[in-house]
Amino acid sequence: MTAVYDCSVESELLEGLRAARGAIGRGELVVIPTDTVYGLAADAFRPAAVERLLAAKEASREAPPTVLIPGIPTLNALAESVPAPVEALVAEFWPGALTVVVEARESLAWDLGESRGTVALRMPDNRHARHLLADTGPLAVTSANINGMPAATTAQEALAMLGDRVAVILDGGALGGESLTGDAAERVSTIVDATSLHLPEGKLRILRQGAIPEAEILRVVGADLAA
Repeated sequence: MTAVYDCSVESELLEGLRAARGAIGRGELVVIPTDTVYGLAADAFRPAAVERLLAAKEASREAPPTVLIPGIPTLNALAESVPAPVEALVAEFWPGALTVVVEARESLAWDLGESRGTVALRMPDNRHARHLLADTGPLAVTSANINGMPAATTAQEALAMLGDRVAVILDGGALGGESLTGDAAERVSTIVDATSLHLPEGKLRILRQGAIPEAEILRVVGADLAA
């Protein structure tokens, strides 16, 4: 049976974080609040746990999950290199709704799916998520929903879709604020691909428009952004 913990109650929050940490350590799945939508999370370094995550979402290996991290030092540890434009973007927008796709370190012992040597990284602007990440380390995370269905913006929506596929749900309330009734793009992170920056004419590319507008990306990186 899935255990749901109300993060607005301090005692439940502490118990929930302990339960989530234990579930992650056992290779199980948890649902966590982020600054965009609820996320379905697993230990990024346990291939079996990542496979369980993809199976629970009914997604294929062609859709590797994002890896949520607790801070910029972890970006440096997981990326083969961090180009200057990426450094500028994360300094400006992390924690927040910006996902950066970079080349993953070849030495990493993980299997996120058909990622082709890249990894999508984000530091969420949600204190409950970051507290958990500080304890567990990087988590493979995808939106908490069945593939093809709307992403969960409440813990109850996540529970209704995923049920006992997850061990623990941290209930952080309704996510998205006014955006719950606004543009769906406001409820997802902006994804920026930095994997071609090492090429002579390589530039950043926006793969998905999200909560951070293109104009804001352009303000920070200027000519390094592809037109």
